[in-house]
Amino acid sequence: MPALNETIHQTARLRVMAVLVTLDPTAEVEFTYLRGLLDLTDGNLGAHLRKLEEAGFITLNKTFVDRKPRTFVSVTNEGRIVFKEHVEALESILKNKE
Repeated sequence: MPALNETIHQTARLRVMAVLVTLDPTAEVEFTYLRGLLDLTDGNLGAHLRKLEEAGFITLNKTFVDRKPRTFVSVTNEGRIVFKEHVEALESILKNKE
C-alpha cells in the first residue's frame, strides 16, 4: 500500500497543495488569494507554506508590486508527484475499507 506523506497530510497543507496542483505547471497564486480561499490567518498560512517550501514541494516568489511586498506561491514538480502519491495512498485506504 502506498504511504501517506506526513508533511502534506496535515489538513491546511493538504488544502494548499490541492489548490496548487490544479494550476498550470508554470502558474502561481498570490499569498492573499490562498489566505482568503482557505480562510487562514497570515501566520498560520505562512507557517504551513514554510513547511512545504522546506520539503521542496512549493516555491515562494517574493517581489514588490507598486512598492508593496507580495508573495506568490507555486507547486514544484516534486510537489505534484508527492501530492499524486498521497492521493493514491488515500484512495488505497478507502478501497480497503469496502
